[in-house]
Amino acid sequence: MEPVSTGSLTAFLKFYGAAIAVTLAIALVATVVIMMRFPRSPQEWAVGLICTVVSSLAGGSFIIVKYGLHEWVTDIWGMIALGGFFFVCGLPGWAIVRWTFNFINRQEGKTIVEVVKELKKMKDE
Repeated sequence: MEPVSTGSLTAFLKFYGAAIAVTLAIALVATVVIMMRFPRSPQEWAVGLICTVVSSLAGGSFIIVKYGLHEWVTDIWGMIALGGFFFVCGLPGWAIVRWTFNFINRQEGKTIVEVVKELKKMKDE
């Protein structure tokens, strides 16, 4: 490639590389999660997508900040590794939300006292 094209590509990746890696990781994790556990309704699909994105961003950001991995953004391989953190953190997000909603649906029609008693019983088991 000519020097101008190579320099332009390098500048583009320098500015937008982290955003591209994060976006790609989140899109892939959302696709994997939704394909593995197909939503039962359009509302569940929307909730699953939102929860997967939020858990990817929050979990991946937490790992990066907690372990001081900010300097990995300067290298393309570092950005790919950071994208992997976002991907891995998004996987359990939808599962946790689905378990929570399944529990809530089972409790429908019960009083708060009955729900608390069941939670205590589950804790003691």
